[in-house]
Amino acid sequence: MATLRELKTRIGSVASTEKITGAMKMISSAKVHQNEQALRKLQPFKDKLKSIMGHILATDMNFHSPLITNREVKHVSVVVFGSDDGLCGAYNINILKGFLYHIEQIRENYGKETPVTVYPVGKKIRKAIERLRLPNVEVKTIDGVDSKMGGQVVNSFTHKLQDSFSAGETDYVEVIYMKYLSMSRQRLTDEVLFPVSMQGIAADADHVEDNQLYIFEPDPNSIFNEVLPMFVLSTMQEITIENRSSEQAARVMAMQSANDNAKKLLEDLQLEYNKLRQQSITTELLDILGGQVER
Repeated sequence: MATLRELKTRIGSVASTEKITGAMKMISSAKVHQNEQALRKLQPFKDKLKSIMGHILATDMNFHSPLITNREVKHVSVVVFGSDDGLCGAYNINILKGFLYHIEQIRENYGKETPVTVYPVGKKIRKAIERLRLPNVEVKTIDGVDSKMGGQVVNSFTHKLQDSFSAGETDYVEVIYMKYLSMSRQRLTDEVLFPVSMQGIAADADHVEDNQLYIFEPDPNSIFNEVLPMFVLSTMQEITIENRSSEQAARVMAMQSANDNAKKLLEDLQLEYNKLRQQSITTELLDILGGQVER
């Protein structure tokens, strides 16, 4: 049975934990709101790109770009977004499960011997994938590329993936990440980065039936080849921010759960402390009364 001193020490420790988890929850919540603002700022730029593509696609021309070229898949690249820090619940575990599922899909679709290059974004997910030691899977890390990377690093990383696809070093580039839906909901999502899907662009673009008011200089295909890489960059920027929002939202929920557990434990310890203290006082009173009776 614990002594009063031990219980007091445990109460102090749990109280400190409650304060820490509460503070971490507030910090993560503020970061979620910052990322939501970043997504709202990015949206007008992406909407304008969609509008431009809508006018271009409405010309019904045959567009040519190395980024939309479909070829036989002999090599696959997978970008997996995770986190650099812990204390975010099952966030990285769920991403790892999704990654393993997609590796199985790649094996089924393109053959068991198809080489796969994985670009993990985040220390936690990188360590988890490296420990798996999957056959025909190479794990590559790029300096500066992590879950906290800024816009310029995201663009540089995307350009490297684009150059690798254009040069024929890889034939299929997929991105796995957590899409932010709300503070309590995040969904594991996979998107094909290269080759860029014309059907996907057409679905997202704002179509225009009449282009008589527009003069395309030098020509629609040239403009398309200029706008398409910008669209890919904006997509990668959006994915990065979405994943960062999901990480912080998962941390908010984890800290909320830890805070609730700490409060419950604190109440239980306080109750046990009060009972033990009352018992100690009662024992001392009985000893005093017993001494008086003996006199």
